[in-house]
Amino acid sequence: MAGAALEAIMQQKRFLRTQVRQELRNMIPARRSEEDAAIQNHVIASNWFKKSNQICAYVSCANLREVDTTKILAECLKKSEVPKKLFVPRIEDKESHMRMLHIDSIKDLLANSMNILEPTSSNSCGQPRSDVLESTEPVDIILLPGLAFDQAGNRLGRGGGYYDLFLNNYLLHAKEKGWERPLLVGLAYSIQIRSEPVPVSDRDRPLDALVSSFGSLPITPRAIQGMSSGIP
Repeated sequence: MAGAALEAIMQQKRFLRTQVRQELRNMIPARRSEEDAAIQNHVIASNWFKKSNQICAYVSCANLREVDTTKILAECLKKSEVPKKLFVPRIEDKESHMRMLHIDSIKDLLANSMNILEPTSSNSCGQPRSDVLESTEPVDIILLPGLAFDQAGNRLGRGGGYYDLFLNNYLLHAKEKGWERPLLVGLAYSIQIRSEPVPVSDRDRPLDALVSSFGSLPITPRAIQGMSSGIP
């Protein structure tokens, strides 16, 4: 992508981020709570979630006005005959490096300098936590936050590039292993789903589906199949 074209896209992204952040600040708390509950209930009740074994999910931050994932994480971590393996993000540096580390409990999370909950780098026994890139099994679903989305699956993040780099690394890893690509699912408040196309660059990864308070919106053919019958 040429420099002038890329700069135009970056400018469009900055404008849209400012606009959506203001709309999120103006969102009535009661409406936010209603949408948080509805979105999480849609995820937890879905066949594609129930049939998943390994999940990457973000830990929501109220200060960032992200869709709440508290109930989803608790559902992943609860004891069951077929427990799910949950990986959550840990920021490594300011160069967009992020790891997805396995946790067994919410107690494995500590607040970082920005008051965002992250997994500790080692478990209670002092052993390093397993990274999703070291897993011997494929991830079924990656649940993603964002600032804005469109119905074509384009996603606008906060500008740090952490998820873009992680997704590129994981999808390359999955391809090398011969694994099926995970479903990339964005969680969005209704005001975050835009009627106009969200600006994207070459490195931005489109999503397979969105979940809003209205339910699941499968976008890609695999999501349409997987969300209607559960993940194979």
